[in-house]
Amino acid sequence: MDTPKKIGILGGTFDPPHLGHLKLAMHFAKLLHLDTLLLIPSGEPWQKSPGITPAEIRLELTEAACADLARAFLYLKIPTQIGVDRIEIDRAGPSYAIDTAKALRERFGSEVNLTWLMGVDSLINLSSWKSWDQLLGFVNLAVASRPHHQLDTQISPEIKALLEKHSCINTDTLEKSRFGHIYLDNSLAIDLSSTELRKQLKSASHRDIASEHIPSHALEIITNLGLYR
Repeated sequence: MDTPKKIGILGGTFDPPHLGHLKLAMHFAKLLHLDTLLLIPSGEPWQKSPGITPAEIRLELTEAACADLARAFLYLKIPTQIGVDRIEIDRAGPSYAIDTAKALRERFGSEVNLTWLMGVDSLINLSSWKSWDQLLGFVNLAVASRPHHQLDTQISPEIKALLEKHSCINTDTLEKSRFGHIYLDNSLAIDLSSTELRKQLKSASHRDIASEHIPSHALEIITNLGLYR
């Protein structure tokens, strides 16, 4: 059987998008030989504070960050196509991953490999997501390690059981599966968060530090609009 077409999904608030997002995208695009990578900004992030940046601006920032990502893919000769999808922004109400996974499965069909990319902190909190136990019926999960987030000590019984049932030890299994598997990758250690970067951007003395972690095209928009001050 031919390997199904492989589509990676990277969701998030992207408030702002940062180099951690781009590094995770590059890592899995190369590792999983993704044909397409979709970055999906949340419309109404249900677990975030109400003071987030408006969705259309976060979409613009994500599109700008993707210009830097595309340039990096070109330089590294990663053939993955990149897109920014407004599916969650256009959908009314809170943005739930399960709704997005169902909609993307319907859009791309049953034979396509869909893999949701996330950090291990998201996996640790997965049981708080709406219908989290249904997610693997539509997608795979590719999970990257992060400093200060230890799966073996922070994992809940529910997620431990999920891993015991669905985890795979090599990328080949994930690539050949349309959904239903979890791959844990311990080779990536990104210690960046949008929350901390917003704090840095509010302080003039720390803006240079933040600029090292935010893609240049996105940072230009942040500067021009006076965001996060």
